Amino acid sequence: MKYLQGYAPELLAPVQRLIAEGRLGAVLAQRYPEPHAVRNDRALYDYIGAIKARHLRSAPPLAKAVYDPALQRTGQALGTHTQVSRVQGRQLKAKREIRIASLFKEAPAAFLRMIVVHELAHLREREHDKAFYALCLVMEPDYHQLEFDTRLWLTALEAPAPDSS
Repeated sequence: MKYLQGYAPELLAPVQRLIAEGRLGAVLAQRYPEPHAVRNDRALYDYIGAIKARHLRSAPPLAKAVYDPALQRTGQALGTHTQVSRVQGRQLKAKREIRIASLFKEAPAAFLRMIVVHELAHLREREHDKAFYALCLVMEPDYHQLEFDTRLWLTALEAPAPDSS
């Protein structure tokens, strides 16, 4: 349960029971039945732009937002934000990018929103501190629950299939 490290044992006990019964994925699918229609990079850019326009109007513009198939392979990041600075003439220009792991193409809509909110919050707050999570909560009031449930979903994806014998 690599995605759930650091959570209290009493919170993880029911999760371990659902995994043992082979029901974690089904429980999450019942709780989050809504898929999303954000299937390509252009749609992702527009989706992120709409959330940014609503909550972070004064944040710097995004140059790119893409699904990145390499991210899910690393096991570390599910999304990244980068800022590349270049000198153009006498000015310093910054390009900002957000990359979301490709596995979120198939995620429930709420989980995609959670990871997008997380990466957008990094436009203003670099560290995972109180200010960062406060900003996440402004953009998504259920952020903490969605983050936990996204971790459960990732755990369910990696859980071995239940024995049918």
